[in-house]
Amino acid sequence: MNDFHDRSGPRLIHPMACSCALNSRRLFTGALLAGGAVLAFPALAREGVDVGERSTFSKLVSAEQIEQAAQQQYVQMERQAVQQRALAPADNPQVIRLRAIAQRLIPYTYEWNPRARQWKWEVNLFGSKQVNAFCMPGGKIAFFSGILDQLKLTDDEVAMVMGHEMAHALREHARERMGKTMATRGAIEIGSALLGLGGGGRYIADMGGQLLTLQFSRSDESEADLVGMELAARAGYDPRAGVTLWKKMATAAKGAPPQFLSTHPSGPTRIKDIETNLPKVEPLYARAGKPERRFEPFKAGDGPKS
Repeated sequence: MNDFHDRSGPRLIHPMACSCALNSRRLFTGALLAGGAVLAFPALAREGVDVGERSTFSKLVSAEQIEQAAQQQYVQMERQAVQQRALAPADNPQVIRLRAIAQRLIPYTYEWNPRARQWKWEVNLFGSKQVNAFCMPGGKIAFFSGILDQLKLTDDEVAMVMGHEMAHALREHARERMGKTMATRGAIEIGSALLGLGGGGRYIADMGGQLLTLQFSRSDESEADLVGMELAARAGYDPRAGVTLWKKMATAAKGAPPQFLSTHPSGPTRIKDIETNLPKVEPLYARAGKPERRFEPFKAGDGPKS
């Protein structure tokens, strides 16, 4: 799927002789500074959620290598799904729906991680009864048909799931988990691989396998909830859907917990955190352009073989 690119136009340069208000203010400011005056302006507060800085542990693992590993693992998943006739084609209505929602979210990912501008974003639908979805480093997104079918997700709820999973990649939670593992084990062999001293190919393959089994911490999940909610709100999806989504998840978990919840704790605390932060993103949603087309929830026959 194509990424979005910055199309900002050329900068307007004002000649010194210009008499417009902008240039007058510039001349006035220059005169004050030349006279030794110090102008103090209050810092502009960022609008939206606040989740702090990324963990320093992520610096122990190369972003390029973990994204390469994710790409290899994702391609392998696609090939296996094709062989099993479990990969939905591009003209599948649910694939069209998922990719349209992703296209709206992607431009708002750049602020959270500059590398996202260069990611080769992909979105695919895999036929599986699992209630699951994920986004691997580098923007490799997978939805399983079970999460759309069993939860009957609306577009707003799909955006919450997708934003949540994108946030894990943007906040480099997998990279952080691996960095912590390296720090606690010493990881002499892994360190050698990262420095190109042998075993690098095997390490990349092993890393790809780890990406599908990593369990994120509670703080990782809280970050992903909030960042994902902001991404969705900026893209024109109702952030209140985060509450309805997790209520559906809680209902689904009353039987056998779905795969999506095996690493995504749910419950009243999670919903309360979302509700507490809604006022921070509702103004973003109010100003955002809304999707021109609404898609129907998942219907029988929409998904590939499961």
